[in-house]
Amino acid sequence: MGALRSGRGEWWQWTAAGCLLGTALQLQQATLADGVWRLVALVLAVVAGVAGATGVARPGRRPRVGGLCFALSAACLAWAVTDWRAQQRLADRLDLRLEMHTIWVTGVVSGLPQWRPDSVRFDLLVDQGAQAAPAGVPRHVRLAWYPAAESAGFTAETMPRAGQRWRLAVRLKRLDGPVNPHGFDAVLALFERGVGAVGTVQTRAGQAAVLLDDTGRAPVDRLRQDLRDRLRQQLGDTPAAGLLAALSVGDQAAIERADWAVFRSTGVAHLVSISGLHVTLLGWLGGVVIGWCWRLRAAWLLWLPAPVVARWGGLAVAVGYALLAGWGVPAQRTVLMLAIVVLLRSGARRGPGGHILLVAAAAVVLWDPWAMLQAGFWLSFVAVALLMLGGDPPPDQMPRGGWWAAAWIQLRQLWQTQWIATVGLAPWTLLFFQQVSLVSLLANAVAIPVVTLLITPLALLGLVASLAWPLAIPVIEGLMQVLEAMAAWPWASVHLPAAPWWAQGMGVAAGALLVAPLPVWVRLAGLPLLLPMLWPALPVPPAGEFELLAADVGQGNAVLVRTARHHLLYDTGPAYGRHGEAGNAGERVLVPLLQALGVRRLDTLVISHRDSDHSGGAQAVLDALPVGLVQSSLEPGHTLRQRAPHQRCTAGTRWVRDGVQFELLHPDAADHDRPAVAVLRPNAVSCVLRVASASGRVLLLTGDIGLDQELRLVIRQPERLRADVLLVPHHGSGSSSSLHFLNSVRPTWAIVQAGRHNRYGHPASGAMARYDAQGIAVIQTTQCGAWHWRSADGSHWCARNQRVRYWHVHDAVPRADDGPDIAKPFMTVFNDQPPPP
Repeated sequence: MGALRSGRGEWWQWTAAGCLLGTALQLQQATLADGVWRLVALVLAVVAGVAGATGVARPGRRPRVGGLCFALSAACLAWAVTDWRAQQRLADRLDLRLEMHTIWVTGVVSGLPQWRPDSVRFDLLVDQGAQAAPAGVPRHVRLAWYPAAESAGFTAETMPRAGQRWRLAVRLKRLDGPVNPHGFDAVLALFERGVGAVGTVQTRAGQAAVLLDDTGRAPVDRLRQDLRDRLRQQLGDTPAAGLLAALSVGDQAAIERADWAVFRSTGVAHLVSISGLHVTLLGWLGGVVIGWCWRLRAAWLLWLPAPVVARWGGLAVAVGYALLAGWGVPAQRTVLMLAIVVLLRSGARRGPGGHILLVAAAAVVLWDPWAMLQAGFWLSFVAVALLMLGGDPPPDQMPRGGWWAAAWIQLRQLWQTQWIATVGLAPWTLLFFQQVSLVSLLANAVAIPVVTLLITPLALLGLVASLAWPLAIPVIEGLMQVLEAMAAWPWASVHLPAAPWWAQGMGVAAGALLVAPLPVWVRLAGLPLLLPMLWPALPVPPAGEFELLAADVGQGNAVLVRTARHHLLYDTGPAYGRHGEAGNAGERVLVPLLQALGVRRLDTLVISHRDSDHSGGAQAVLDALPVGLVQSSLEPGHTLRQRAPHQRCTAGTRWVRDGVQFELLHPDAADHDRPAVAVLRPNAVSCVLRVASASGRVLLLTGDIGLDQELRLVIRQPERLRADVLLVPHHGSGSSSSLHFLNSVRPTWAIVQAGRHNRYGHPASGAMARYDAQGIAVIQTTQCGAWHWRSADGSHWCARNQRVRYWHVHDAVPRADDGPDIAKPFMTVFNDQPPPP
């Protein structure tokens, strides 16, 4: 064993690296491996481990060979264990036969319920047994509970609390979420937390939720909820209360969306979450206080030295705070690093900082393998690695000049630390978010001392003395005024298009090179490496051609049409939640998608009609991007007509962009002059847009027109209806897609943008049968994700095909043939017949 601890065999370093490598390989799989392969990996792990131990222990052997054996053993073991854990989670999914059926379940509330004025969202750990839930219900479900119509909403006294056992009527569905290029993977976020289904609590038609008992389980979560409720009762639902809740109990959802936007624009979002800085500071303060108290009794010092007690006591304080804050990745990383340092110090050893960081990363991955796919995991560990790379250690002795010189050195080191973190992490921020804050350095110089030395201590002190919370309000309000002013500066935050992988790799290397302790001329060599990431070469359609991107926004329409130098967006998707409390497709899907694609300006925004599933995201789009012209059928006085130059959709309107012809076919001018139609029957005045390329390929966007409007188009201008791609009218409702209309359009492809298990039943089976009868290939975004089509050559692909992973596989059955190139990644979900010619 002594040989294993010797310099010849830093076996724990090799083991940690192998653990990270094996886990990373497993996370790239499209499907899980068979049990035989996991058994083979376990056998190989044992063999490699024995070979590594033998190679290290025997004199004369090369220690690197033994280290590689340890790395191979750890990689095989980590791969097999992660694959087995993934299989267990996939096995604990909702049975498809139970989807969208009302069932009764009994379970215990877990985690921190998220309260909203009109709803509450919480996790439920379902009890096992036939009496608790039907067979096929997963162990862990996430529920949204909307109060009954006659109720005013939930209060701190009536909402579910952690540890309570409830009997609930619920309607569940399997994990699913929008899949768009460069979009957030909502399914992975739930899968990582072990959630097997999501759903809603049903409290209508006499169904009642029954509180059975209080189990006393989840005491930490109950404590967090009690503290958060006490904070809300004292300060109300104010922005200051939300920030204090985030810093004290880790309730990130308590921060308002507008405040998050300010934090992201100024680059201080890491300060308003439970970061490693907060955990380390509290652990250090706890260690100082515990060590001071321990020195008060001489007998205690004879039993155990004060420095040892201070180290372990500080670690205990850090662990307690991390648990109270929700045990996020930054808190995990910090606690594990502190634990490794304490263990090494307790053994009179000091490990290199890089090795400690590597072992901490391996420990986080062993605890949660899917954390490696989180942006926070990489930003957290890379930040510490960059500081180790570029930071200078503090002096061991007091410098000449006394305290003033020491203070100057500390200020200089703080500035250097912030410079390293800002410059070194900028490429990583671009990689994950396609956004970088140009005022981050200045904003953090103001926010770091205020948040770390004033707001966070007051937030934590308020947990035991509530009088401290009101003292933090003026400090928070003053800081927000400063940050809001910075966020309003021109170019405060820059959004750049997503670069190809090789440019991202060069950018990450450039960030490390710029902060490395090297000569200035060597560090400046990193600037050219950044250029491909800052100004990536983006593919554009050739002149006269266009590209179509039908975004996956759920129950709503949103289609982007791109020409060589211009961009048109047709509809903006829905508002999410019953009253839009979960945001909208504009801020959650379209704006990030447009920015990642390099769209800096929309030349035309077409809002087909006023229904919220078509206009719900318009406000967010107009706030984020300049828009040259809005064309819509919105009635006079509608607020969206005031945000940009506006023009009514009128049949016969034509324009040309880069050789591509655009033409409005519906509604007529007279339709707008009938308010009863425009307001009470908005579907009837949906803007119908025809897009034609120079090569003759045509796209037809129809909004929510019904049978009457289809018949009018067929009678008046049948020659303008022929199209290669059709946006299915009214999401495939039964009152649309008539045979006369389909015979006139005769599309090759038809796109259905509808939400999975939507309450309208779109697309209707009767409408889809008419498409089947005409031999038209139907693309449904619920199965395909965002769909991309090029007019130049007719090529097309699904967003789900671009990055297939095992947690995305679902058992949806299509209603039509979807072509050979989108069949294989779904593993027989789609038929393999080609589309009609």
